[in-house]
Amino acid sequence: MVLSEKTIGQWLEHWATTTPDKEYIVYSDRDLRFTWKQFNERVDNMSKGLISIGVTTGTHVGIWATNVPDWLTFLYASAKIGAIAVTVNTNYKQHELEYLVEDSDIHTLCITEGVFDGSYVDMVNAMLPELKTSQRGYVNSRRFPHLKNVVFIGQEKYRGMYNTAELLLLGKNVSGGKLDELKSKVNCRHVVNMQYTSGTTGFPKGVMLTHYNIVNNGYFTGEGMHFTQDDKLCCCVPLFHCFGVVLATMACLTHGTAQVMVERFDPLLVLASVHKERCTILHGVPTMFIAEMNHPMFSMFDVSSLRTGIMAGSLCPIELMRKVTEQLHVTHITSVYGLTESSPGMTHSVIEDSFEARCTTVGKEYPFTEVKILDPDTGEECSVGVQGEICCKGYLVMKGYYKNPQATDEVIDKNGFLHSGDLGVKDENGYYRVTGRIKDMIIRGGENIYPREIEEFLYRLPGVKDIQVAGIPSEKYGEEVGAFIIREDNADLTADDVREFCRGKIARHKIPKYVFFVTTFPLTGSGKIQKFKLKDIGLGMLKDS
Repeated sequence: MVLSEKTIGQWLEHWATTTPDKEYIVYSDRDLRFTWKQFNERVDNMSKGLISIGVTTGTHVGIWATNVPDWLTFLYASAKIGAIAVTVNTNYKQHELEYLVEDSDIHTLCITEGVFDGSYVDMVNAMLPELKTSQRGYVNSRRFPHLKNVVFIGQEKYRGMYNTAELLLLGKNVSGGKLDELKSKVNCRHVVNMQYTSGTTGFPKGVMLTHYNIVNNGYFTGEGMHFTQDDKLCCCVPLFHCFGVVLATMACLTHGTAQVMVERFDPLLVLASVHKERCTILHGVPTMFIAEMNHPMFSMFDVSSLRTGIMAGSLCPIELMRKVTEQLHVTHITSVYGLTESSPGMTHSVIEDSFEARCTTVGKEYPFTEVKILDPDTGEECSVGVQGEICCKGYLVMKGYYKNPQATDEVIDKNGFLHSGDLGVKDENGYYRVTGRIKDMIIRGGENIYPREIEEFLYRLPGVKDIQVAGIPSEKYGEEVGAFIIREDNADLTADDVREFCRGKIARHKIPKYVFFVTTFPLTGSGKIQKFKLKDIGLGMLKDS
């Protein structure tokens, strides 16, 4: 096992030559299929289209879209010519969009129509009022001086924007020699992807990731799950996030594995895609797996082809993993722990691990990765079983935060270790467990309480579909424990039931003083719970009661 020096473009061309007629990208719902060779040709044509509008080595190309068919085309086309794909959260609204475009120095922004609760076209026009009166390719904005092009991903035409067909047509005027020249300048240490951190704890920052970072992380993810050229991965997680673009796309790219795409998460479409394409791998955050198994039409689909997948992104309760194994046939469900800054996988439970290890831990460190549990106060390495901050070092550590060396220095120490901000322990067998987040920790009357522990406990209570625990401000104790519960359908669970279930089983100071029944949790676009918003929701519900 060695670290790969290949770029994303070189991997694509490898499979286009080695297995040209095998399917790579499939959209089962519209029967859209690309072989490796066909997709590589489309990427080359798109690369030339981007060159024709001024994109070159180091240019920032924004992609603001759900998992549409040309999302990956733009990613690979940018990668081949040394441009940097800046992924934009599909849930962003006006203020967030403008912040990201300004902070990231995007030159070309590629967008779709938008999502059900917001038009990307309208938001871009509001951000760039001069777009409708500008010649395409010559946007001149004082606030966004780097932004020169807006590309609509699709056939529709909007004033001031190129569309996909026009871009491909323009590319025909660019010589193959020019494309080859730019390709020859790209190496694996160049930044290829910039992702803005989810913002669960503050203002998003642009994480600079290289080919070397994400290609190798994807490769080792696939190795741990025994990816082959005969596998098919159903990708319903968003591509703008590391889960989609690395743990799915890069894992497939480095193993010649087909990628069955779902444009926007819909449990019915996921089940239908797995059934029709005989998918063998399924990724998702816990809420996705819950939605799939609870769908009223679940029994109509044959999902027995599934064998493995990743559940990650937030709390992965043991009982849920057991259900996924039994009902979805994902007999070798695994989990990955990490963060965008670590490309993202730091630890991974692999197929060879026991069922218990895969359910109760986040596995061991990735190959060529050094993981340590460090005391947050002293910086010393903690002993086995002692809680501390999870930190890592190796090929997977980001190049840094874009234009923010101070923030970079705050998370990467002088020894090269990336500090996660998450708490965990390492057991005597080398497996890691995540016990909470330093900033999520509840301090009640001087007692440290870790939400993860209470969440795992309360998940066993019948009637609990999903749960999150957060601190609620208290004049007397500083903070009190608040449990936010989504009930199972038809469950008549009460706050007293919850407290009674805890009584005598967990320490008194850990029993939730407040129990809130909710229908959803505030999520980032990548499926992570925004704990800081739960506190505000809880205070609002208390005020209204």
